[in-house]
Amino acid sequence: MARTGYAYEMFLVLPLLLLLQGCWFVRATPRAGSCPCEDPKLCEPITDVKDHEVFAFYLGGKVWKFYDWAQVTTVVLFANYDPELMCYAHSKRARVVLAGNVELRYIIDPNNRTAWINQQVDQAKKMHLDGINLDIEEGVLMFSPAYYALTALVQETAKTFHKEIQGSQVSFDGTWSPTADLTRCYNYSAIAKACDFLFVMSYDMRYIIGLAGANSPYEQALAGYEAYIKLGINPEKLLMGVPWYGYDYICRNLHEPRVCTLKHTRPYKSKVGDQVCYCTLMKQVNGSLTGRLWDDKDKSPYFDYKDAAGYFHQVWYDDPQSISLKAAYVKERGLGGIGMWHANCLDYSDDPVAIQQTKDMWKALRPYQ
Repeated sequence: MARTGYAYEMFLVLPLLLLLQGCWFVRATPRAGSCPCEDPKLCEPITDVKDHEVFAFYLGGKVWKFYDWAQVTTVVLFANYDPELMCYAHSKRARVVLAGNVELRYIIDPNNRTAWINQQVDQAKKMHLDGINLDIEEGVLMFSPAYYALTALVQETAKTFHKEIQGSQVSFDGTWSPTADLTRCYNYSAIAKACDFLFVMSYDMRYIIGLAGANSPYEQALAGYEAYIKLGINPEKLLMGVPWYGYDYICRNLHEPRVCTLKHTRPYKSKVGDQVCYCTLMKQVNGSLTGRLWDDKDKSPYFDYKDAAGYFHQVWYDDPQSISLKAAYVKERGLGGIGMWHANCLDYSDDPVAIQQTKDMWKALRPYQ
């Protein structure tokens, strides 16, 4: 319909007034249909069906250029949108998806829920993205309004994305076991049925108060997947999340055989130590008191060191050996794939030692190849 009279004049003048008043902002994200790639075909959604997913959680910067793109199938944006990343990922037939989080009390109202979902879809379209990863880690009581609202959110998000963006992918991040956190009573069977993948976060699993220990113990991690499968969830919908980081614990006492009682404790919390990326730990381990040690029970490496203040520390982490053991289960049990938190935790420099360490960590995701 043609614009007439005053309304038409304001349509022409208002942008100029806003510009003069310093109120005109240019959005970094392109409009739907405005492709930032040299080849416009790269802005088309990825519709490929993968026989094995590898999720890479991206936290910013340009290190994505050094990811193992022969493996990566989905990049999750836990950082600002980078159109160059989107174009490159699409050239490698990899999806790039939003990271979505919303307060559950807000989406108890169906109208708010619909508005939030539409906003995410619109954003994905503007950025030429391929779906969304729902990372909601809020406490929920069984059969509460939030319990039902969360399930509805996943169902409606998946339905809307699949309808609006061809080949789009909707995933949900779950705890290492469906009963791992009794404050998070989620209807995981319904959630997994609604979305494409349930990304199981097999880390931050240390709940023994007062002692340092493995971040992702082998038997415990695998038991979590068996618990999900017992709920009736198809193994192909489960993605194994492995940590590319460890925890640095300060010891009140360090007893033989290498038992670290913690200087600081917080009941029912795993994060009583400092989270440290793998690349940083690799710069520490060779100069530590012990060098790399191996715990055969939890199938996890660790080492001890002493800081400048005289305190002993114990560091537990995952490396190619521990990750390969868990990754082998992915194939054996027929899971849908694997991924890491987070892909920026490796050293992507040109240092020869770092190059090999980084190569080994990526290879550990599919050790059977």
